[in-house]
Amino acid sequence: MRQLDELSSSIKTAKLTDFDAWHGRIIVWIAAATAGLIVVMFAIATEHAIDMFFKVQQMNWWLPLIITPLGGMVVVGLTRKWFKGAEGSGIPQVMAALHQESQDGKYPTLVSFKLAIGKVFLGVGALASGFSAGREGPSVQVAASVMHAFRHFLPYGFSVNPKHLILAGGAAGISAAFNTPLAGIVFAIEELGRRFEQKTNGVIITAIVLSGLVAISLQGNYTYFGSLFVEAVDKTIIIPVLFCGLVCGIAGGVFSRILISTSGQMTGRIGSLRRLHPLWWAGFCGLVVAGLGVASNGAAHGSGYAEAQSILMGNTNDAWFYAPIKYVATIFTYLSGVPGGIFAPSLSIGAGIGHDLLPLFGQDYFNTAIIALCMAGFLAAVTQAPLTSFIIVMEMIDGHEMVISLMAITFLSSIISRVFSKPLYATLAEQQAGMTQKIQ
Repeated sequence: MRQLDELSSSIKTAKLTDFDAWHGRIIVWIAAATAGLIVVMFAIATEHAIDMFFKVQQMNWWLPLIITPLGGMVVVGLTRKWFKGAEGSGIPQVMAALHQESQDGKYPTLVSFKLAIGKVFLGVGALASGFSAGREGPSVQVAASVMHAFRHFLPYGFSVNPKHLILAGGAAGISAAFNTPLAGIVFAIEELGRRFEQKTNGVIITAIVLSGLVAISLQGNYTYFGSLFVEAVDKTIIIPVLFCGLVCGIAGGVFSRILISTSGQMTGRIGSLRRLHPLWWAGFCGLVVAGLGVASNGAAHGSGYAEAQSILMGNTNDAWFYAPIKYVATIFTYLSGVPGGIFAPSLSIGAGIGHDLLPLFGQDYFNTAIIALCMAGFLAAVTQAPLTSFIIVMEMIDGHEMVISLMAITFLSSIISRVFSKPLYATLAEQQAGMTQKIQ
């Protein structure tokens, strides 16, 4: 027994003093911190881009009719020529990379440092042009690409698989983008990997912790939509949960169905225009978004963060048109082919839906609660990731009193959404994988 104890002790000591093991750990830590830093810089850049666009829009109402179509054409042109794989959200690309087999372990059209740089600059350009998009989905691809790029510096034989770095990076991207570490872990389990291997635990948690620390050190320990006070809810919240879950489930399911159906080959003259003249198509989509922006005094543009925060704070009384305007603008932004996500727009659409449903319930103290419920419900219906959706909203608004009701509406709306649509990101990932095989 004494010899066994001595042997076990010597093995543990050897592991602790193994230079290659520590070398690998340090590389992973540096990769996670770098990913968090880039995601934070991306977030700051998008905020400035959105502010810049709205300053221009306030100068002359007609300027977006020029800026948005031209900006869309430029961004799509650069994406197609230099950064194929950077279009759209970025989450389907990461999911496809996780499930794609490659002999050399490289995924040049899905995750790479070049794509991370392109995603940041082109995503900022799309928002500066006035498109309706978010930076949270793209942050997943950016962080996954950055961490995957660091695989070249890992010592030979290090136990971390390159795909584990992609998974950890994607989770870290969500964590840093929303400042919600728990949501990052759940997102990795529920959406990206659809599985959680024991050997990936340390990599994912380390990446989330370090990227989160970088985000907090640069931006502070904030909640995405601020700390909102929600009075203790009682059993009367059941009816709003059921009704809002039904509305958000249908609206989100149709939204997801539209994105999936239009991601493939479109038929008719519109399909021919999109296929043969992608730049003109991007310009047309930009013109539609700009037209919606003119009709709504700018509500169609940007991520929707400011509008959603205003609705949550009860500072708007005439936003009945916001949800449908943002709904259509986000669809045309996605169709244009510019890099941009749907997380933030989905949350803002949900806030708009909640605002429109408030008169049906007539209880002022439930206003913030109902809006938050619809935000979580619509996001869950679009993504069909109920756990991630309810945790993101719960952590963002500091509304732990609503845990049960948020969980209930996300599962309800997600189930209803399945009647209308397949899982959005998984289906788009399959399409992306098929496109990548053709390219290769």
